Amino acid sequence: MKAIIIGAGMGGLCAGIALQRIGHEVAVYERVREIRPVGAALSLWSNGVKCLNFLGLEAQVRALGGQMDSMAYVEGHSGRTMTAFDLAPVYETAGQRAYPVARAELQNMLMDACGRENITLGAELVEVWEDESQVHARFADGSVASGDYLIGADGAHSLVRSYVLGEKLPRDYSGYVNFNGLVAIDPAIAPADRWTTFVADGKRASVMPVADGRFYFFFDVPGPAGQTVERADFKDTLRQHFADFAAPVQRLIDAIEPERTNRVEIFDITPFHTWTRGRVALLGDAAHNTSPDIGQGGCMAMEDAVVLGIALQVNTLGVQDALIRYQNRRAPRAGELVLRARRRAAETHGFDMAETQAWYDGLWTEDGSRIMRGLLSNIEGNPLD
Repeated sequence: MKAIIIGAGMGGLCAGIALQRIGHEVAVYERVREIRPVGAALSLWSNGVKCLNFLGLEAQVRALGGQMDSMAYVEGHSGRTMTAFDLAPVYETAGQRAYPVARAELQNMLMDACGRENITLGAELVEVWEDESQVHARFADGSVASGDYLIGADGAHSLVRSYVLGEKLPRDYSGYVNFNGLVAIDPAIAPADRWTTFVADGKRASVMPVADGRFYFFFDVPGPAGQTVERADFKDTLRQHFADFAAPVQRLIDAIEPERTNRVEIFDITPFHTWTRGRVALLGDAAHNTSPDIGQGGCMAMEDAVVLGIALQVNTLGVQDALIRYQNRRAPRAGELVLRARRRAAETHGFDMAETQAWYDGLWTEDGSRIMRGLLSNIEGNPLD
């Protein structure tokens, strides 16, 4: 069988690898001419790492992952630690460590594993249609690809999603802007093996370790969508928003390089449960565009890829039947996590400051058990448990 995959992001590449492992021919088509990953890094929690392990990439992802042994929340103004705890209980219960990874390095590894000869860049999808035996994709240059089925892993603005649903879904603004990038690990900012988050006023400044002595950092700034900030002004903007935060946050702002920093307005899409139409199925952000508030966006795409491969391998009543079984296995879990992330965004970003203050107050008495239960609730129920 031949699979056409639209999108060479994390989900599309993992799907390609999963489908190759069951003997299917794979052709991946990516709109951009040069891969420039959106976002500097991502937190691969145990469920996402297990999916990569299942795809035969255990050694590769371990080499890319940061040594994140503990977690802490710090009061942003005073710099006092509110709670700090070891993450070992999470890893022991889940059966796998988490690995924060630089996104570009992960994507390059996945491209190598999928086979760069199977990936066509600069291929902008403009049309999808089906006949009795195949599905076809037309690209902006007039070329056409045909296969036995098509996977739409074409992201938050998915054209394939519009084909599957017959309409274009609105994206919902999550209420904040995220600045992110990579800096050298600096113990004056935070311990090298800890995910540390400074919180106050509905804002967050956070660092977590990735490989090669670097922190992945992000700043969350609540506010309206549609504003423009020039890259050259990123540091001054952050200094204004975090002017009264403690010295480690000021040191972090000083360390960032605006030309290597991303600014992203955060959106999600209200969950829907129709992921298939005939020989076409959705995967990753095309199926469940989520905010990053529980760190599960990339992990969900990897889970999709694993379940898709299994569904097509073990079910023999036809492609359409296997794709529906994939949809039915994935849509409820992914939809719940989208909503969970949405609720988390509201709690932590001061949309209702009384709710956010109650969360802050609870952090002072937190021993880590409640937070770890939350992390495990996101991990558990994955297809490789």
